[in-house]
Amino acid sequence: MAAANRSSVTEFILAGLTEHPGLQLPLFFLFLGIYVVTVVGNLGMITLIGLSSRLHTPMYYFLSSLSFIDLCQSTVITPKMLMSFVTEKNTISYPACMTQLFFFLVFVISESHMLAVMAYDRYVAVCNPLLYNVTMSYQLCSCMVAGVYVMGLTGATAHTGCMLRVLFCKADVINHYLCDLFPLLELSCSSTYINEVVVLCFSAFNILTPILTILSSYTFIISSILYIRSTEGRSKAFSTCSSHITAVAIFYGSAAFMYLQPSSVSSMDQGKVSSVFYTIIVPMLNPLIYSLRNKDVKIAFNKILEKRSFL
Repeated sequence: MAAANRSSVTEFILAGLTEHPGLQLPLFFLFLGIYVVTVVGNLGMITLIGLSSRLHTPMYYFLSSLSFIDLCQSTVITPKMLMSFVTEKNTISYPACMTQLFFFLVFVISESHMLAVMAYDRYVAVCNPLLYNVTMSYQLCSCMVAGVYVMGLTGATAHTGCMLRVLFCKADVINHYLCDLFPLLELSCSSTYINEVVVLCFSAFNILTPILTILSSYTFIISSILYIRSTEGRSKAFSTCSSHITAVAIFYGSAAFMYLQPSSVSSMDQGKVSSVFYTIIVPMLNPLIYSLRNKDVKIAFNKILEKRSFL
């Protein structure tokens, strides 16, 4: 009987961000514009770092990886979200829903740990500048990036594997714009206790562990900055870290609000709004945050433009 119930749900309907008819078209163009900026910004950042030898440093190696994660995460979510604004029923098949869930989790978990890796990189750069090139070797950087993706794959596999054992009955409307954990669990007609335990454990680990790494890194960074006598030196050190702090605050704040709370119908509507920040807004902002206020990126970009003008 359980197997029959499960097989009866072959596709889901994504409710989308809002059901208000007057907002559908404006939101479509808004998020389409955000997606275009996200793709152009992150692809541009990856290309610029690859072409400019000036940017072949650990900091920009990690930034290039972050841009790749943001680009993939946005591509997994936004195109399907845009369809909800222009179609009466935005349906998604069961296999496609599980696939979207898996890759969404891979990239969102990877971003969480990549931000922690970037904080550690800033710690070494500020607190041990003379040993920076030795400490942040190519081998270590490669291992850290590989570890980030391993964390993402591990978490996504655990969550998706648990979701595959959940039985879905007649309810097929997902109260979200993507296939996410809690909205899917709301539709379950079987026990979700194991799923909720796995969600809480992995969410706590994938949020709290990077946050502790970031906080400890910036504790040492601030301590080192306070020993800098010149005002110009302090200002330069703080400006190096300000962009990262901004991205961290937006990402972890919205992610924690979404996942570190009990599952309930009322929290789903709030969760949809908060999840927009770390699934769609953050991938757009990151290349802007890390480039517009960065002198090295501006210089590298101008040099490439000068080379093209001579061709």
